Amino acid sequence: MATNITLKVNGQTHQIQTEPETPLLYVLRNQLALNGPKFGCGLTQCGACMVLLDGKATPSCQLPAETVQNQEVTTLEGLLGKNGEPHPVQQAFVEVQAAQCGYCLNGMVMAAVGLLHENRNPDDAAIRTALHRNLCRCGIQPRAIRAIQQAANNL
Repeated sequence: MATNITLKVNGQTHQIQTEPETPLLYVLRNQLALNGPKFGCGLTQCGACMVLLDGKATPSCQLPAETVQNQEVTTLEGLLGKNGEPHPVQQAFVEVQAAQCGYCLNGMVMAAVGLLHENRNPDDAAIRTALHRNLCRCGIQPRAIRAIQQAANNL
């Protein structure tokens, strides 16, 4: 049975009607038209569905939307600045050309932003640990690491 929930997403409050166990990913994509987070494996193992939950990178594909009502959800779209300028991590990924097909890009950017919230000067090991859940079949991990290092220097 559908229920009403309140979500704070990208700084805006939304009243949503959904089934209690509906994954946050589906609410974001289907009801709020936020397409940054992607469906990948559906098992929280690939990182494509990553969002920030109170600043911490969190998979959203199995997370019931009703459980995040008192938290700030940030999607890839929510990283843009007030004038539409990209977040330093997004800018670094562009400059370093750290994307191929782009399917994993949401998860990598969100993992990087979450890492930089906690650690403004991460070493390679910390970056690799932050990206460990992000599956990329195109092999851009070395470029992603360079992009995150560049973003950390520009914060």
